[in-house]
Amino acid sequence: MTKKTIKGLSGIYHKYDVFFIDLWGVVHNGIQLYPGAIEVLENLNRLNKRFVLLSNAPRPSKNVEKFLLNLKMDKIFVKTVFTSGEAALKSLEKNIYGEKFYHLGPKRDNDLFKGFEKNKRSLEESDFILCTGFFEDKEDSLDFYKDLLKKNIQLKMVCTNPDLIVHHGSSKEYCAGTLAAIFEELGGKVVYFGKPYPAIYNFCIKKNETVLVIGDNVRTDIRGANNMKYDSLFITGGVHKDEFLNLSVDKYDKILEQYKIKTDYYQKKLTW
Repeated sequence: MTKKTIKGLSGIYHKYDVFFIDLWGVVHNGIQLYPGAIEVLENLNRLNKRFVLLSNAPRPSKNVEKFLLNLKMDKIFVKTVFTSGEAALKSLEKNIYGEKFYHLGPKRDNDLFKGFEKNKRSLEESDFILCTGFFEDKEDSLDFYKDLLKKNIQLKMVCTNPDLIVHHGSSKEYCAGTLAAIFEELGGKVVYFGKPYPAIYNFCIKKNETVLVIGDNVRTDIRGANNMKYDSLFITGGVHKDEFLNLSVDKYDKILEQYKIKTDYYQKKLTW
């Protein structure tokens, strides 16, 4: 067994001051909390170890807090949430990319621009595209978005969730990052909020802290850790589970090498 594969976080937690822990795929699957991950939060809290539940959700942190409370998460842990949507909101309030925007995403994300709904316009009238995900009635039609976006590559896109996909229970769902990738392929320019980009970490870090990033997405969680020169724990049973299914642990590093990233530790699921 590779030395990187750990039995539980209890064996390494003492090396770190703060833990940046991904939510979807690590702490829950969109339907239920993972008991092992909750035990980790309980122990970190008991040991007075700081942690941030760092999510690429394209909504304000308070919305994700409510979602987690509905999943029966302890309200003490919910207070540690910080989202890519929250990071984007802080910039949108300053009109950095202009005032008028076209919202590309589902209605459930409207809270992201609550208070300045009047700035929402048609594509023809907008200064930029605010991308939070797929329309509810166009969740699988990539050709629809290609046609929509190729006519508007002169606009800048602000992407509030760099994730490409998530697993909702056993089903797979596209995220805003997929639309941003399409836009870039068409020649458009994208500003990303969320992992792996530095801004979201800079909102959360304190001076001279040693950090462990825990996540299941190599493109966002682990690449973000690499970019920031933080140590990381990769959860193989999350969004990349099919790539690691029935794979011997000595082959894990080679999978990550294909993405040109590396990690310090592996676990199938986050446990204490």
